[in-house]
Amino acid sequence: MTASPSRPAATGLTTLAACFGFVVVQLDVTIVNVALPRLAHSFAAGVAGLQWVVDAYTLAFAVLLLTAGVLGDRFGAKRAYLAGFGLFAIASLACGLAPGPGWLIAARAVQGVGAALLVPSSLTLLNNAHGGDPAGRARAVGVWTAAGGVSIALGPVLGGLLLASLGWRSIFLVNLPVCLLGAALTLWVAPHDRLPAKPRALDLPGQALAALALTGLIGAVIEARPRGLTDPLVLTGLGLFIAAGLGFVAVERRARAPMLPLGFFGRAGFSAAVGFGVIVNLAYYGVIFVLALYLQEAHGWTPVQAGLAFLPLTATFIVSNLISGRMVARFGSRAPMALGAAIAAVGYFLLVGLTATSPFLAMLPAFLLIPGGMGLGVPAMTTAILASVEREWSGTASAVLNAARQAGGAIGVAAFGVLGGAFGPVGGLHAAAAVSVGLLLAGSALALAWVRQA
Repeated sequence: MTASPSRPAATGLTTLAACFGFVVVQLDVTIVNVALPRLAHSFAAGVAGLQWVVDAYTLAFAVLLLTAGVLGDRFGAKRAYLAGFGLFAIASLACGLAPGPGWLIAARAVQGVGAALLVPSSLTLLNNAHGGDPAGRARAVGVWTAAGGVSIALGPVLGGLLLASLGWRSIFLVNLPVCLLGAALTLWVAPHDRLPAKPRALDLPGQALAALALTGLIGAVIEARPRGLTDPLVLTGLGLFIAAGLGFVAVERRARAPMLPLGFFGRAGFSAAVGFGVIVNLAYYGVIFVLALYLQEAHGWTPVQAGLAFLPLTATFIVSNLISGRMVARFGSRAPMALGAAIAAVGYFLLVGLTATSPFLAMLPAFLLIPGGMGLGVPAMTTAILASVEREWSGTASAVLNAARQAGGAIGVAAFGVLGGAFGPVGGLHAAAAVSVGLLLAGSALALAWVRQA
């Protein structure tokens, strides 16, 4: 092993190491979608049946984020991060060797467990590395978010190239070198975990109830679109969410060592950042869904053409994420959150004017403004969460934020999918965009009112 780098270099390399985890997690959100038709052909199954190849990952990831954040706070972010890389790599190998759809879906769920370990612990590593430098932390969060934006943008393109040259198994095996490099860099540069003198007790009832509540909510949202809101399975999921959610609140109020101190929600910055995250993801992922219908059904574009059209919607994140880090370092989180939401609202408003014959150039301003605004707001939101709690709770706080965002995204797809079915591809886009304008303006007001200025 080479000598340890100097402190400034180690801080920068720790940021890079944290980015590896977020990259591999975000990459697997989008890279699999392009492979579903090929998987359906390979396994002689319908694409609808294989939709759980996507959903199993999302569900496990969202449900276990809270528990993973607690484990990182208790046993150390570095340990949790390395465990996440190991589990993600093993699960990716299992996906690449899958002999059938059942095996593949189970392995994807295990990937989701690894992803849940990686995301909150990566943010805690950033927080620890920049503990005495809030401005440096803000810039690092901007880099971290930009890395995720790059991987989301490249996912469909890389997936298409790998499918054409090496087959569907390669889209999972490509994760192995990323995990190996990330784990090796983390071992070399990440600071040793400073565990609390008196580790927090594991709140098993709270963790179980939180997992049940999120399973019910996310599962119901996933199944609502194909089955309908009145399907018994969907209603059961919603009932489980309500019952387990109420039970979670009751247990956490009485627990001596709660997994999530409910008092955090009494902190304006914490609650505002979580609400902002739900709003941003609900609008973005919901509109992306109806946009895909609009481009392919109203315009008659192929999936490849629609995928290329989406590139500005993801690539613009990169620039605005980096700008956000510098803005937060200078002005605090409130200004970029409020400004970013307002800019995104203008982008959603422009979608209302599109017709079935609108050329791509008419779409482009909206496709640039939406991610440009979100790219300003999301790193600032993440920084606000980290700044709102004590350092030893940073893993739990970031897990709450990401779990809320996952739930918001799933709800957006289901709710806006209903709009697309009710009003058609053009009318559904207009309705979804109008709702999103209202949501983003509410998010801007939320940031202005409740996020503490630097």
